[in-house]
Formats: sequence, structure tokens, C-alpha cells
Amino acid sequence: MLKWLWLSLTVILADQLGKQAAMRWLIQHDPYPFLPYFNFSLAFNEGAAFSLLSEAGGWQRWFFSALAVAISIIILYWLKNLDAREKLLATSLSLVLGGALGNVVDRALYGKVTDFIDWYYYSSETCLPFFFRLNDATCHWPTFNLADSAIFLGAVLMILQALFNKRLR
Repeated sequence: MLKWLWLSLTVILADQLGKQAAMRWLIQHDPYPFLPYFNFSLAFNEGAAFSLLSEAGGWQRWFFSALAVAISIIILYWLKNLDAREKLLATSLSLVLGGALGNVVDRALYGKVTDFIDWYYYSSETCLPFFFRLNDATCHWPTFNLADSAIFLGAVLMILQALFNKRLR
């Protein structure tokens, strides 16, 4: 099932192209409105999801890179040993692999991950969990990138495959 690595490479390429475009055309923390509830907004993250450990002093760059590489090796082994009928699991693993390596490229080259996708909603009330308020009227999800999206989609597909096993093959 290593034939699915084309999907991982596509994720890495699309992610890196998106990040390069964001760094070239966007100004850090200056949102560019694109659609209702959706901005492009350049941000950098030295930590993990939700900026976990972003203020840790630098060691986290190597820790998260090593963790992603170790997980990538496990995923490659898993992919290599999959049955040819397990296409959905191969798809999900390939998405997670591409996303993990897309963010490793950023950590290796820049010491931080480039994020640029900003979803938000209007609310005069308290923001939902994991959303934060940037101004008086909007609640924002933490800015993310295409690699993060691929990891999330891969994880969701993996959960669906586990829940519905044979029906989704």
C-alpha cells in the first residue's frame, strides 16, 4: 500500500505552496478577508496544536520534529503492511503522514510552523471552547494550515474506518 504515498507527497507540496504564498503575500496578524467567516491571516507557531509549549524556550522544535518523524516511520511501516483492500485506512494514514511531514519541513527550515487559515464567527456572547476573541465581535479558531487540515481529515477518516470497519473498505 506504499502506492498511497502520492497522497502524502501531494499534501506536503500543497501545504508548502500555501505557506510560501502566505509568507509572500500576507502581513503577520493582519487578516485578509476572503469569505464570510474565513480570513487568510499569517501567524507562526513554535509549539504544537493550539500553540502548546510555544513559549518553552526552543527545545520543543526538536521534540515535535522528532515525534513527527517517529510517527511517520510507524505510519510507513503500517502502510507497507496494510491489506490491499484497506483503501480508506491507507488514505487516512497517507493524509496524516503528509500533514506531519509538512509541519516538520517548517520546523526544520524556519524553527516554527507557518499558519494562515483563520475561521471565525460573530458573537456578542462568550466564545465556544477553543475559540478566542480577537475583538469585541468575533470569536476565532486558532489559525492553522493545510498540513493541520490533512492530519485532522486523516484522523476523522481513521475513526470512521474503525467505527464502521468493513462497511467503509
